[in-house]
Amino acid sequence: MVARSLVSIVDDDESVRESLPDLLREFGFTVQAFSSAEEFLASDCVAQTRCLILDIAMPGMSGPELQRELTRRMHRIPIVFITAHGDGAVRPRSLERSAVQCLLKPFSETALIEALNAALRA
Repeated sequence: MVARSLVSIVDDDESVRESLPDLLREFGFTVQAFSSAEEFLASDCVAQTRCLILDIAMPGMSGPELQRELTRRMHRIPIVFITAHGDGAVRPRSLERSAVQCLLKPFSETALIEALNAALRA
């Protein structure tokens, strides 16, 4: 694990924004949570983010749209997509777009930490 790495979480679900940072801090990560893609893009955290935990379906800009915008801006941030709306094509499509992992909610603590560590090694 790469400790003290900034992990940014972008999810419109308040319970995710409240619980995930606490969990990740226990594992030594520095965490910042955002309620929308637009809020993340407007922050000063984009350049410092070493991994992005990103919800796929959100009001406004979606997770995949944010991924495309970051690529357009030349920010190559490893992404772990998370979603509660898992049809059979969601995971393969996400991985095709260079995501490190796509986790279906609810996911295990172990699955999340493994995905984060893989992202930080990428």
